[in-house]
Amino acid sequence: MAVNSNDVEQIVRQVLASMSNGVAPSAAPVANGAVPKTGRVAVLSALKKFDIKEYPIPEVGDDDILVKVEGCGVCGTDAHEYKNDPFSLIPVALGHEGTGEIVKMGKNVKKDSAGRPVQVGDKIVTCMIFKDNPDITMYDLNKQNVGGADVYGLLPNPEEMNGWFADYILIRGAIGSTFFNVSDLDLDSRILIEPCAVLIHAVERAKTTGILRFNSRVVVQGCGPIGLICIAILKTMGHTNIIAVDGNEQRLEFAKRLGAKGSVNFMNHKGIEALAEGVKDAFGGYLADFAFQCTGSPVAHANIYKFIRNGGGLCELGFFINGGDATINPHFDLCAKEITLVGSWVYTLRDYVTTFEFLKAAKSIGLPLAELITDKYPLEQINEALEKNLAMTGLKIAIVNK
Repeated sequence: MAVNSNDVEQIVRQVLASMSNGVAPSAAPVANGAVPKTGRVAVLSALKKFDIKEYPIPEVGDDDILVKVEGCGVCGTDAHEYKNDPFSLIPVALGHEGTGEIVKMGKNVKKDSAGRPVQVGDKIVTCMIFKDNPDITMYDLNKQNVGGADVYGLLPNPEEMNGWFADYILIRGAIGSTFFNVSDLDLDSRILIEPCAVLIHAVERAKTTGILRFNSRVVVQGCGPIGLICIAILKTMGHTNIIAVDGNEQRLEFAKRLGAKGSVNFMNHKGIEALAEGVKDAFGGYLADFAFQCTGSPVAHANIYKFIRNGGGLCELGFFINGGDATINPHFDLCAKEITLVGSWVYTLRDYVTTFEFLKAAKSIGLPLAELITDKYPLEQINEALEKNLAMTGLKIAIVNK
């Protein structure tokens, strides 16, 4: 009589149970199909050089989750690390905009960081790792951003499978990991969660000024993925008077598809005064009530004050690393105009949960957010993916596993 592997496993468990007074030893739930003994990891081993390495799959502890990676977006932070290693992490397994399917989980894992049940087969994303900050608890929902926490994809010891540019990633519960069950979102939406959370946080920061209102004239400077997502969020919230500013006509056209009423190409204006007049003309003779500065250019930061009316507001969110100093005139640009300025960096846990609802709402009103992902590469072509990102010839670049 032929006996399959499932029958053998069941017989072994029954024997073990009979040897231990009827109590079978606890085991981590496992998805259908065996988990391999090894998995590939893209390790940044030198500047502008990923090597695909194979490591043993780590043991899954009682508080841990093993995830089969489905995809991961390439972030500007990944590109900075690839090009310059500003965080001195090499060798490192990068990738923090990832998502995948739970294939094995420890016996203590019951719910995600929002209290939603999880089981093998669910799709998840990770947020931050709160290992040593008592002011941020797992789902405290406080107003402190999580910029001081650790993140998967920016950790040492790549052999621990702690980055999303890989076949598998191990989420370690004992070190304060946060994760969310996002099984109700498609893969493209899940890949966009992390950058969208950055913009949800920025818009929430903007709202604290009391200036960003339903009928505000809003200018968004910089139409890379960050600026385009900003426009989509504003549109989803009901804002209809949005002007996009960028030097790339294709990106400006896409900005209109995501909700911008009009656009200004700075390549067509000589000097900041002419550019400011272009923005004013786009608003029918008025300056903006509120502005979002989404580039990492100090010159762009200095310029944007000229686009804003007296008593207006500004959210600066473009500088995720030190991009250099910006020169402004504090009297003319800030004080005399009584500009209300807020900075924004990363997000809170609440922003992550809000992001899930934003993605559903944006899809329901027909915004083509998925088209932000212009290029998808397999893991073995990760060097090409990073070069594509640096060339700025696409929008969102992603690694998608087969």
